[in-house]
Amino acid sequence: MTLSVSKSERTRRFIIERTAPVFNTKGYAGTSLTDLTHVTGLTKGGLYGNFENKDAIAVAAFDYNFGKVTAYLKDKINAKDNAVERLLTYPEVYRNFLRIPFLKSGCPILNTASEADDTHPQLKEKAAAALAFWKQAVKNQVKRGIGRKEIRPDVHPVQTAVVLMALVEGAVLQAKTTGRTAELHMAMDFLEKFIKGLAV
Repeated sequence: MTLSVSKSERTRRFIIERTAPVFNTKGYAGTSLTDLTHVTGLTKGGLYGNFENKDAIAVAAFDYNFGKVTAYLKDKINAKDNAVERLLTYPEVYRNFLRIPFLKSGCPILNTASEADDTHPQLKEKAAAALAFWKQAVKNQVKRGIGRKEIRPDVHPVQTAVVLMALVEGAVLQAKTTGRTAELHMAMDFLEKFIKGLAV
């Protein structure tokens, strides 16, 4: 039995899908109502008939962007069995993030956190929750690897997660800011060595 989706829900989904890349590229402050009406083809009334305000659209767009990145990484990670190989998915994906259409504008966590720090508490909260989710996912992979004797028992799961995330986000920031990939590749080479060094 298939559940039918209401017209209202379809419209909300359409708005989120169309506006998500704009928010991730321009940021919350840089995205205007004109941008939103332009990409959706809807009037202001059409947008606000489905969402309370721009804030509500931005929060839904963040969830959509983060969900897309998470699903992409999860598919690639789950395709591998060994814990070290699973962790190597991160440098493998982010080394070429500029070639992945929905990552081209950067990491939604980094983009949102850097802008929403003091200006948008709800988005800041969303970014913090996304970071916590990512950290937990990496910790789980490390613990799984230790349990399966694929990762050394002296490896610290939290430290590993913090270092991995810092290298990825720092490298993405440099690549986005400079338009160069040299530093990105250096950082991902370093991350690869770091992850391989966790192996038993």
